[in-house]
Amino acid sequence: MFVAAIILFAHLDHSIAWWLAVILFLLPDVSFAGYALGPKAGAVVYNAVHVYALGMVLIAVGLAIGSGTVAALGALWMGHAGFDRMLGFGLKSAEGFKITHLGHIG
Repeated sequence: MFVAAIILFAHLDHSIAWWLAVILFLLPDVSFAGYALGPKAGAVVYNAVHVYALGMVLIAVGLAIGSGTVAALGALWMGHAGFDRMLGFGLKSAEGFKITHLGHIG
């Protein structure tokens, strides 16, 4: 998913500078702040941001309205989620940050 999303991003007609793309790619990790409210709230916030559906919706909307920039944002979002999965960081359990749908981290 990571590779496919980055290839899609590279082929879309958008106005996102490379340095901004890097920042936007990392932006979903701000959702870690949800863990300040506890493991259950943290898991809800993290999971809401790290599902593929958000990226898919942005890509679909961008293509539907003819906005390569919106579609590129979706590709970056999906790329981030795919990158996290590739590293073994799955969707979080309310039991704790290190328990994911892919197994235990670490």
